[in-house]
Amino acid sequence: MGIRIRDLMKRMTLAEKIGQMTQIDRKTATPEIMKEYSIGSLISSPGSVPRVQATAEEWIQMINDFQHGFLSSRLGIPMIYGVDALHGSNNVYKATIFPHNVGLGATRDPELVRKIGAATALEVRATGSTYAFAPCISPLYIQPVCRDPRWGQCYESYSEDPEIVQAMTEIIPGLQGEIPANSRKGIPYVGGKGKVAA
Repeated sequence: MGIRIRDLMKRMTLAEKIGQMTQIDRKTATPEIMKEYSIGSLISSPGSVPRVQATAEEWIQMINDFQHGFLSSRLGIPMIYGVDALHGSNNVYKATIFPHNVGLGATRDPELVRKIGAATALEVRATGSTYAFAPCISPLYIQPVCRDPRWGQCYESYSEDPEIVQAMTEIIPGLQGEIPANSRKGIPYVGGKGKVAA
């Protein structure tokens, strides 16, 4: 893999490198835009669905269609497709919807949250997406610990108590899988085809 990446980096123009670091919403993506700007990633933000009540099969078809376009580009670099999955694979019709993080934080049950992460990973992967924008656990300047209810997304925080938020990070191994004991620490890991990068 490293040889392929080094080769691509040598052959890419500066514009292509910038494009590879860019993510746009699926609603604005066209083959022309993808090709002209060498876009590297697409996201389905809330409401950005193939159609109302789209099934997992329709998601797979849409994502595969985009992927074929990416792979037929000059360098054939596959895309990263991401979805918001803050409380389950909530964009997909008939997928499991879990309580928002504020409700999960109220359970104070890290093992439950880990299981929810695993279930979410399976349902996200069933659509062909490999990247979930979840969970909402971030540095304090982005307010993962919501202490001001005027912030419109307080429900994405597990609690105003940093210790509860820290305990709820158990969702991450649920989403990604357990890191093997012999693996290096601090590296992204996705354990198996049923998991997602998060």
